[in-house]
Amino acid sequence: MTASGSEPLVRLTRQGRVAELALDRPAALNAISTALASELVAACAELGRLIRSAGLRAVVLSSTSERAFCVGADLKERARFSDADLLAQRPLMRSAFEAVRGVAVPTVAAVSGHALGGGLELALSCDLIVVDETADLALPETSVGLVPGGGGTQLLLRRAGPGVAADLILTARHVTGAEAMRLGLADRLVPRGEARSSALELARAIAANSPTAVRAARRALRLGAGRDLDAALDLEDAAWREAALSPDRAEGIAAFVEKRSPRWSSGSE
Repeated sequence: MTASGSEPLVRLTRQGRVAELALDRPAALNAISTALASELVAACAELGRLIRSAGLRAVVLSSTSERAFCVGADLKERARFSDADLLAQRPLMRSAFEAVRGVAVPTVAAVSGHALGGGLELALSCDLIVVDETADLALPETSVGLVPGGGGTQLLLRRAGPGVAADLILTARHVTGAEAMRLGLADRLVPRGEARSSALELARAIAANSPTAVRAARRALRLGAGRDLDAALDLEDAAWREAALSPDRAEGIAAFVEKRSPRWSSGSE
């Protein structure tokens, strides 16, 4: 995931059924440089291999910095760019966000400190967002003559609604973790320093459930957003049928009756 002889900017570790992707460029507050974006794409590809071969069931996206989850694009790098350079970098940057959104199992962002611009968009690319009391979130692109380009306009719209999306994007204002919870931008607010541990706990809770049911429910949630109700309910019905006709349903019921932990056949043990 990194060039030979250099320190990785994205660290991938595994704890049982849960993997963690940690952004590790603390001196730059995890600003997304060309190199970091490339490593993020590679790390997500490696995650895909581990999901297929090792039965990973959930992923946490975190930071090694106490000060920031990620402050967005590396503007110092971009200050040297010509327009042609900026456009040439664009496909890679899109690929980095697409890689996070495309992880095949549920993803949880652990946000402490600054999550700005592309940093907030990385969090929005995950299924769930845990913030702690130090969180500072914003999509400030319009204040520097830009538009969110990592999915922010569409992901925030779908997560928090058009009013909240317009408020945060058009004003470029910052919100705290507490306000992010109130606006529907975050899913859990935890005490200072506990975002990572809480996100890992949440990921382990997801990983304990039926892989078939989680996969099907996640697909219905993602594809149903923005559909009319009848079409969305058809997606739910397809998800229900997939889970109901899988071996996991019988195992889940047996485990409940026998008061034991289930042994899911849809994931290697």
